[in-house]
Amino acid sequence: MPINLPKTDVIIVGLGAAGGVAALPLTSAGLKVIGLEAGGWLEGRDFAPDEIRNNTRNWPMAVQKCAQEAPTVRGYSNTTAKQGGHPMMNAVGGTTMHYWAQSWRLNPWDFKVVSNTTERYGASRIPANSTVEDWPFDYEELEPYYDKVEYTVGISGKAGNINGKIDQQGNIFEGARSREYPMQALRSSPFTELMSDAASKMGLNPFQGPAAIVTEPYDGRSPCLYHGFCNKGGCHVQAKSSTAFSTIPKALDTGNLDVVTHARVTKIVADNSGKVTGVEYLRGNEFYFQPADAVLLGSYAYENTRLLLLSKSRAYPNGLANNTGQVGRHYMTHHQGAPITALFPKDLHNWYGLPAQGVAIDEWADDNFDHSSLDFIGGANLWAHTDRRPMSAVFMRTFDVVSKNWGSQWKKFIMENADRTNTSYIQKTTLPYDHNYLDLDPTVKDPLGFPVTRITGRYGENELKIAEYAQNKMEQWYREAGAIEIYKYGLGSTMGATTHAYGGTRMGDNSKTNVVDRWGFSHEAPNLGVIGGSVMGTSGARNPTLTVQALAWRTAEYLANNWRSITS
Repeated sequence: MPINLPKTDVIIVGLGAAGGVAALPLTSAGLKVIGLEAGGWLEGRDFAPDEIRNNTRNWPMAVQKCAQEAPTVRGYSNTTAKQGGHPMMNAVGGTTMHYWAQSWRLNPWDFKVVSNTTERYGASRIPANSTVEDWPFDYEELEPYYDKVEYTVGISGKAGNINGKIDQQGNIFEGARSREYPMQALRSSPFTELMSDAASKMGLNPFQGPAAIVTEPYDGRSPCLYHGFCNKGGCHVQAKSSTAFSTIPKALDTGNLDVVTHARVTKIVADNSGKVTGVEYLRGNEFYFQPADAVLLGSYAYENTRLLLLSKSRAYPNGLANNTGQVGRHYMTHHQGAPITALFPKDLHNWYGLPAQGVAIDEWADDNFDHSSLDFIGGANLWAHTDRRPMSAVFMRTFDVVSKNWGSQWKKFIMENADRTNTSYIQKTTLPYDHNYLDLDPTVKDPLGFPVTRITGRYGENELKIAEYAQNKMEQWYREAGAIEIYKYGLGSTMGATTHAYGGTRMGDNSKTNVVDRWGFSHEAPNLGVIGGSVMGTSGARNPTLTVQALAWRTAEYLANNWRSITS
């Protein structure tokens, strides 16, 4: 039997990007919060500038809980899923400790894909087997929460649309924002300036991207040092705006947050009436039951879905909040494959830096361009960035000039061209489909004997056409900048486990097609909230973190403001 603990007001499962933000408005409202985190605290000394350790050996993710329960993956429901990797991280701050820190808002179009597409092109343009729905609210309703997160966490960037006033130095296609970013964007580099000049010559509007990285002293933290090991390596001076350095310390300062580290949640408990009563977790060799009036589940898309499916009870025989069979549905990931690599005739001066230090063009993202003569909807954000280290250069593409990845000919090519290539980062719209879903693997289990998440997913024709279209546009951009060779990667089809996972607990007003309501609370278990990318119904052509955090703040604030009606 688990050890029973004293009751608290709110439990947050997972103190990463979402849970780490949600803790602040809850504790600021005077609620007592216990944050259960599967990992521990990390310090500056943990972020060694070691490319082999961080990027090749995948420290520390390779030895954490997440690696022991990596999802299995398959493209079709009639095939056997194979175990893959897990890109997430267990720690206070979660994956915000080591992520790229690109912090984008979604475009207004992304909130109303169905209605906007139908109005402009007709209902027939929505893929027939897509389960996409409009969000239950629009961009304007989330804008204040975007703003709160940008200023509280610390986001750098350059606005392109302040209350309808367009600034060509920023993203002219973005939705209107209420004010400028709290600090200037990351600096450019010789390479990003080359790409910016090329885009301008093409008549496009390049801009420095937004990042959860401070560029000046901010909130007691040091600005970015551009030391070059930010990619998977964390930040030893806390310039990266992880929730471990921003919102969580503020929540702790209220005296209303207790952080329990190395807590492995195994079940969310519900009573016979359907209300959640608390969670069970393992810490060390002991099981505990932590009772609470409300629970916020913020353990990433795969684990959010898995915990709900594992949490069976008399009221929920098929998993918590799953009496309508919607848990695990509407799953999708960004199509992060299909980049291209360019070879230039001279050095790019592109060593070190960081992935969020880049330049973007948005002319072909979302519905920023006319799709009338095209056979897809949505688009792609094209991104060229500064981020090169010795080992990444060693494994660079050789453009079929050299047939082997060893030997004197290969060494000569690497030495001559180590600073002459760049690989694009292209984020593309992804839609949910009825054939893509998450469930529990029937055979593969974690060390505790619980089934791992099984991913069944493949990209639709819409996504593959976007990928091909975006590759061609990226090639044009590279060519204008002087590239002499281009290598296009395959488009791919199967959805693996990624850091950009969406769905599984989708948000919407219709309880028959969604797990949580417009505020992020279960249609079936009224005191259970879900935060994270799993509630998002569309992906946009953007990294999800800022939207995840804005939604988490909104859900937490709603809980604090409606405490009695939600928990009574």
